Amino acid sequence: MDPSAPVDSWTVVVLTEEAFGDVDARNVAGLHADARAAGAEVRHLVLVPVETGRSLLAGVLDHLSLGEVRAALDEVRHGHPDPSRARAEAEAALAATLAALRDLGLSAEGRTTEGDPLPAVREALATGADVRELVVVTRPHAVEDTFHTDWASRARDALGVPVLHVYAGTTRLG
Repeated sequence: MDPSAPVDSWTVVVLTEEAFGDVDARNVAGLHADARAAGAEVRHLVLVPVETGRSLLAGVLDHLSLGEVRAALDEVRHGHPDPSRARAEAEAALAATLAALRDLGLSAEGRTTEGDPLPAVREALATGADVRELVVVTRPHAVEDTFHTDWASRARDALGVPVLHVYAGTTRLG
């Protein structure tokens, strides 16, 4: 590569509801490995929503659809986390995700978001950071995925960038 040539540079927004594990970090790292090897600068902006308002019924149905009876019962017993606990969980997920991406040599920054995360994604697109795609990493959500009200489906309908939806801890696409 010619050192005087301009560096191709862009941002990938990563929206996740939980801390990345090794599989998730490797999935994101693999998306643009060839471009990075060719000298492109690929930045990652990680957004982690503070979840305080998700539907209790949807959560119970998600767990039951995956055969997670105990988790469904826990969801009913505990309901929504209090806001300070939800914020702490989101901050911990953000820190772990940034560390996992950086451990693989990726450029990663991030923040938590309040409520619906799509306005934060829209804001990132408007900053002029040359956002080329959105990667959404979630657990399977039976109700939202079936009725296309999940983050990835809503983003595909509302934003002008490619959207990839991957289920956390797997290589399965949503």
